[in-house]
Amino acid sequence: MKPGDIWIVHIPELGTHEQSGVRPAVIVASVTKTIVTIIPCTSNKAALRFPFTLSITPTEKNGLTSTSIALIFHIRAIDTSLLKKKAGELSKKDFASIKKEARKLIG
Repeated sequence: MKPGDIWIVHIPELGTHEQSGVRPAVIVASVTKTIVTIIPCTSNKAALRFPFTLSITPTEKNGLTSTSIALIFHIRAIDTSLLKKKAGELSKKDFASIKKEARKLIG
């Protein structure tokens, strides 16, 4: 697991507006051996109406099967046991764009 990797994750249901379920997520950082920071993705293109989102086009390298919207404003830390399978990795350009938006969000 390294920054820029895309993993299929299982995010537990919290009963809130946060993303949950099985979905792709971008690894942003490895915090410890068992904790990673992720940005979850959705295939719902309507999510682009929110600030701090980025559309990711599927490629062979990133392993996505459909256009995915990185929900940067949903950045969170999760236990690595929730990572199910590596899908691929982002291009350097896409990962740089995500990091740029995350920096704007965090301040």
